[in-house]
Amino acid sequence: MPTDQLGRLLEIMARLRDPETGCPWDVEQTFSTIAPYTIEEAYEVADAIERGEHGDLRDELGDLLFQVVFHARMAEEQSLFDFNEVARSISDKMERRHPHVFGDADIRDAEAQTRNWEAIKQAERKARGAEDSSILADVSTGLPPIKRAMKLQARAATVGFDWPEAVRVLEKFREEADELAEAIESGDQNHIEEEFGDLMLVMSNLARKLSVDPERAMRRGNAKFERRFRAMEALARKKGLSLEALDLDGQEALYQEVKRAQAAEEDA
Repeated sequence: MPTDQLGRLLEIMARLRDPETGCPWDVEQTFSTIAPYTIEEAYEVADAIERGEHGDLRDELGDLLFQVVFHARMAEEQSLFDFNEVARSISDKMERRHPHVFGDADIRDAEAQTRNWEAIKQAERKARGAEDSSILADVSTGLPPIKRAMKLQARAATVGFDWPEAVRVLEKFREEADELAEAIESGDQNHIEEEFGDLMLVMSNLARKLSVDPERAMRRGNAKFERRFRAMEALARKKGLSLEALDLDGQEALYQEVKRAQAAEEDA
């Protein structure tokens, strides 16, 4: 990264936060108020990647970098740490956790690196004197639940607690779906929520076993549904029908017609 541009960005942030001459909005922000924007910018990076828009990706990465600079500036003002310490911390961590690149360790594939990464993290926790010695320690509770579920299960897998094949997870999914059906029959809302959570946990594990990013898959699913529903609305208008006035069977018939038409276009 060109250091002149990074220095420029740090100076811009300092001026924005200047209590006398800065921007009133920027000056009044705190770690807590900025955190939601940081999360939002990370999702916008993912969205730009999903859309294949490299110009947007450049801009969104800039927005995300600005969030890091913003937090670092606020920390510097409180004499906690500064941007250089943030950069040094991650640089030290990357060198420490890649001994096969920056040292003489022999790690031959990505799977071995994943196991070694977790072993190094476990050693770091012990060195810090962390009281929680669980293999699941420090999996952030701030992660989105599905992401956290995948991390928890990936950690458990490092000690062999894992289904060997995705088909076994699929069998577990069917078992949990049956248990959810029983809960629905009971009408016990607390039980329903519990079984639904179990089903989602299995789905997250299935995504991990299939190397599927569940959020990306869900974004694609959302986009497909929106595309088809909008087309269904247009088809109803073309036929002179009121979508609201149709019963569910009538709406479903339109939806299936749209699906067939779009499938034909994709095959053409």
